[in-house]
Amino acid sequence: MSFPRYEEYKDSGVEWLGELPSHWEALPNKVAFRQVKAEVGDAWSDTQLLSLTLRGVVNRDIDSGDGKYPADFGNYQIVEPQDLVMCLFDMDETPRTVGLSGSRGMITSAYDVFRCNPDVDPAYVCYFYRHVDSHKGLRPFYTGLRKTVRTPTFLSIKMPIPPLGEQKSIASFLNRETSKIDALVAEQRRLIELLKEKRQAVISHAVTKGLDPNVRMKPSGIEWLGDVPENWQMKRLKHISPFISVGIVVNPSSYISENPDDLPFIYGGDIREGIIDWPNSRRISASDSALQEKTRLQTDDILVVRVGAPGVAAVVPKACEGGNCASVMLVRKGSFNSQWLCYVMNTPVVRFQVEVVEYGAAQKQFNIAHAVDFWAPVSGRSEQDRIASHLDKRIGELNQLQIEADRAITLLQERRTALISAA
Repeated sequence: MSFPRYEEYKDSGVEWLGELPSHWEALPNKVAFRQVKAEVGDAWSDTQLLSLTLRGVVNRDIDSGDGKYPADFGNYQIVEPQDLVMCLFDMDETPRTVGLSGSRGMITSAYDVFRCNPDVDPAYVCYFYRHVDSHKGLRPFYTGLRKTVRTPTFLSIKMPIPPLGEQKSIASFLNRETSKIDALVAEQRRLIELLKEKRQAVISHAVTKGLDPNVRMKPSGIEWLGDVPENWQMKRLKHISPFISVGIVVNPSSYISENPDDLPFIYGGDIREGIIDWPNSRRISASDSALQEKTRLQTDDILVVRVGAPGVAAVVPKACEGGNCASVMLVRKGSFNSQWLCYVMNTPVVRFQVEVVEYGAAQKQFNIAHAVDFWAPVSGRSEQDRIASHLDKRIGELNQLQIEADRAITLLQERRTALISAA
């Protein structure tokens, strides 16, 4: 993306800035703004908590329980409207290192707060450093293992300074254009949420009501489930699968192989809804896996996350045949359609039952002793096949729409970055 060029340019004298319009100046940051640091002290209880995020400087609710907070915020620093907040450490890992505050509040003293001089527009400075942050342009100034830019170093770095009126025009243009892009991104994100809801509704209806809209229904006998097709049965999980167990329990880490050509060794973190990320999983040798025959994986087994995201299930693909598992629930394949049961496991039909028995504050989990008694509505095998085939097609279509929406968001965000860089 480019804009009409100015009539005349000059060498900025700063290698990483290159040429500037002839009427612009390359000046140290300390000429444009100064550091301010004032502790909030005893007034913290009456001061809005702020946080630096990808969305900029935003308000946080101390009482929400979302995140870890100190008992006392007295050493937090005051932020005034139009102050710049910078994170000058862990800069490669920090998604957004600069933000412009729109309100008064307090923020952790780990950040640096800067206030612009009267002839410098804060929004312009923020956009410039967002451009720098987009390609981590401050890397040459990092020091230490935490990739920190020391405050005196940062204040000595030069940035391009146009006349104040031009700064305001650039910032106003970017505010207007990025707002349009942000609105389009928000629309795509809303679409993704609607697609997720649609996906869940399609699956839930198919596995609880079937595909025939005219089928006779009967009470399931389970209040929260309601009616099911007349020829279906309600069965506990232990009466659907011939064998249910946990993965390797005793020192599973001792079986981990460093050979990338060995067999997949699946942990809960490798499982997403309907997908096992086996290419990036740990490995176990064929001989070690054979020693743990009870949990040795077979194609079309089902693995269910026990800890962290309890209840998330996926079917074991052929690529995992002969491998093994740990920290998961293994549901051995049987006379049922595994893909059908996986769909059932990933709906509220089973997830609700998981929530009832799960425990743990830091990491939710459940016991196999409870899981074997989970209820599921069970159709005949031929109907399971039809349901699985139908859902594979419909969910594939919805997933493709989500992929396209994700791609649109990526392109819009790239356009946003390019727009800021070009301006």
